[in-house]
Amino acid sequence: MFARLILFIALLVSSLALTLPDEPSAVIRVNLLGYRPGSPKVAVWGSLAEQTIAQFQLVDEPTNQAVQQLSAGKEFGSYGPFQQTYRLDFSTFQKPGRYYLRTADGVRSPTFWIGENVYNGAADFCLRYMRQQRSGYNPFLKDSCHTHDGYTMYGPMPDSTHIDVSGGWHDATDYLQYVTTSANAAYHLLAAFRDFPQVFTDGHQANGLEGANGQPDVLDEAKWGLDWLLKMHPTDDWLFNQLADDRDHVGFRLPKEDPFYGKGFERPVYFATGQPQGLFKYKNRATGVASTAGKVSSALALGHQLIRRRPTDETSQRYVDLLRKRSQTAYQLGLQKPGNCQTAPGRAPYFYEEDNYTDDMELATVEQLNVTKSADKQSTTLLNTALDFAHREPVTPWILNDTARHYQWYPFVNVGHAELAKKLTGNRRKTVTDFYKAGIETIWKRAQQNAFYRGVPFIWCSNNLTTSFTTQCFWYRQLTGDRHYLAFEQANFDWLFGCNPWGTSFVYGLPTNGDTPVDPHSSFTHLNNYPLDGGLVDGPIRGSIYGKLLGIELHKPDAYAAFQSNVAVYHDDYGDYSTNEPTMDGTATLIYLLAAKQAERITPTRNATSPRKTSQPVIKQRQPTAIDPKSTYFKGAKIRGDTTRKRLALVFTGDEFADGGSTIARTLRKHNVRASFFLTGRFLRNPAFTDLIQQLVRDGHYVGPHSDQHLLYCDWTKRDSLLVSHEQFLTDLRANYVALNHFGQRYKTRLFLPPYEWYNDRIATWTKAEGIQLINYTPGTLSHADYTTPTDRNYRSSETILQSIQQYEQKHPAGLNGFMLLMHLGTAPARTDKLYTHLDDFLTDLQQKLYRFVRVDEL
Repeated sequence: MFARLILFIALLVSSLALTLPDEPSAVIRVNLLGYRPGSPKVAVWGSLAEQTIAQFQLVDEPTNQAVQQLSAGKEFGSYGPFQQTYRLDFSTFQKPGRYYLRTADGVRSPTFWIGENVYNGAADFCLRYMRQQRSGYNPFLKDSCHTHDGYTMYGPMPDSTHIDVSGGWHDATDYLQYVTTSANAAYHLLAAFRDFPQVFTDGHQANGLEGANGQPDVLDEAKWGLDWLLKMHPTDDWLFNQLADDRDHVGFRLPKEDPFYGKGFERPVYFATGQPQGLFKYKNRATGVASTAGKVSSALALGHQLIRRRPTDETSQRYVDLLRKRSQTAYQLGLQKPGNCQTAPGRAPYFYEEDNYTDDMELATVEQLNVTKSADKQSTTLLNTALDFAHREPVTPWILNDTARHYQWYPFVNVGHAELAKKLTGNRRKTVTDFYKAGIETIWKRAQQNAFYRGVPFIWCSNNLTTSFTTQCFWYRQLTGDRHYLAFEQANFDWLFGCNPWGTSFVYGLPTNGDTPVDPHSSFTHLNNYPLDGGLVDGPIRGSIYGKLLGIELHKPDAYAAFQSNVAVYHDDYGDYSTNEPTMDGTATLIYLLAAKQAERITPTRNATSPRKTSQPVIKQRQPTAIDPKSTYFKGAKIRGDTTRKRLALVFTGDEFADGGSTIARTLRKHNVRASFFLTGRFLRNPAFTDLIQQLVRDGHYVGPHSDQHLLYCDWTKRDSLLVSHEQFLTDLRANYVALNHFGQRYKTRLFLPPYEWYNDRIATWTKAEGIQLINYTPGTLSHADYTTPTDRNYRSSETILQSIQQYEQKHPAGLNGFMLLMHLGTAPARTDKLYTHLDDFLTDLQQKLYRFVRVDEL
């Protein structure tokens, strides 16, 4: 007996030796997606034993030759499974290529890329998961499901009344559908298209099947969500909150028709009453409707703003009008029934326990302001209402707490602060952006003690929180130009893609050849080995939380066993629904973040990786255009194009006035001319000008920056004497780009026309450093004097101005070839002789002379 026992132990030890390889004593964790040349580039070295390092090498992977040897920096001490950690900073290295890191004892990181394009296509990739989550018609399965939804509960109509609510997205591995997560997802997809339209491609039809339809896939996907939201808010005073309940949790299955809700294939759809609900033992703690109504209003309002800009037929116009109407009625429901609208539990105590709503109403109020384009008095009222909501929740509460109930404070980032700040200036704007800063500082105080800069709490859906927090850091940086937290922001992004204790990306299949989830908690993968491309899994949770969860059972040896700890646990095992289940709304928020990462470029600055150092953000995403030998430049600004071609550009600037806007736009359309408009931030934020700006964008004109506050950069008599600092210049220009961003133009504008058309060499240098080309009007005519009034010493009438243009054209061999002819969108009321009233005749005359009018970016 004893001998057999000894033999069994020996065989067991031998078996373990064969099946469980020795874990390395130390590891290096990197962002498996890669790093931008100008971004902070930091890896984390962690040791499972007591050891230290002094240096590390950056190695060119194709040649295995070290290209840099760097100090490992300070010790960060223990964290999770590691007894010692270091942050390995190689930010100074910017040469594109394929690399890895190694230490003297032979520890090596995974291979990674450095390059401008490392994030390209990632946002589009994650849209695959969104399409796979579709209910109604599912393009991944090429089959329909849940087409009988649903029967009403708690509504003003008799219970079990049928209503058509088929469509939308399944929430996660289960097939429940929630308005709160769907509205948040739709908003993030729409905002991604609004802010970064150039990132997305058109490879799928509206139904999700392959084939271009002339519309970016992200907008197709967002519209799928909007369509369902309209079904869930079908009348002025009807709003439903949830489709199905946890009777869904009967086991793994592909989506089809579910017969276990008691009424054929129909599933229950819960009316938003603002009162506690639950058909069985458990009830929620709902206190109102505003948290759901606010999200619905915001998504529908943004959908209205974006879709109405696209070519429409009569049916499309009705749809756009319905989006607007339902956004307004949802907003009114939120005002009428303030409070939290939680989801309804079934037979288990789990539900979305949302306990805040003022963030949702803040965003909804701002979007109502964008939609209604109210008169000044009403606009002021809406703005003040939004500010009131903002002050009631300055910091999203999960940030202030180290734990939370499931989805207790949702969404995980207050989007309203970002959108409200765009509407404000001065101290009021700073107040709102400081709300973001206070939250970032709170997390930073926790994070700065560990090598991963990890301060986001390990609660359920920690990856969703991390994505949202990274987005908050991004928005704060964009709105303020403050780069104090750039390295911290990057560390949170890096965490999602491999720079974490487990060394894994938390997005299925991204990057293609990296360590990513392969066995998520999903019927698609478990039953059919279908890929879940682009799905963001829930993420690590605190060990103490994991130990208390019910129904978790791992089905294979834990590949990450050596890296589990009480700090956090993560399993790539379908049996762990708490850390490895992908979610629809988390993926949608990640799509926004990935689009932002693809779209931006960051110019490195000294100490850019330190959260406590200050610098300025980059505005441009591409290198500036090289000097064109056929163009003319003055003090670094391009002032004329190719003089050998009979082309010129009409340029209009706008700051305070726009009285000529409709006349100019109408005349340009009549002559089929595309012009260029350079607008200040003040002009772009003026609600009275919104329709005009949107029309100019729709008509295909170039819309670019003219500074935010129309600053005078240098002295009129001493041109080399600057009146602004570098920081003031960049902050003002950044604010102008933020305002352009609202109209989808931020990343389309590589040219900058300085305010007052007055600048010097230093301004041109600062502009070029940001990846932008400074331009100015071509001298020789008086076109730019159309703003002068009869009381001005330098007043010029329209007749005088037109004569100056005609005389120049006649006297010079090249005529107006390559000209940038500058005029103004509007002038002070004191000037009654408006030059733009002569635009029709002016265009006719020059077109008869065979001049071709082009945009400045074509000149």
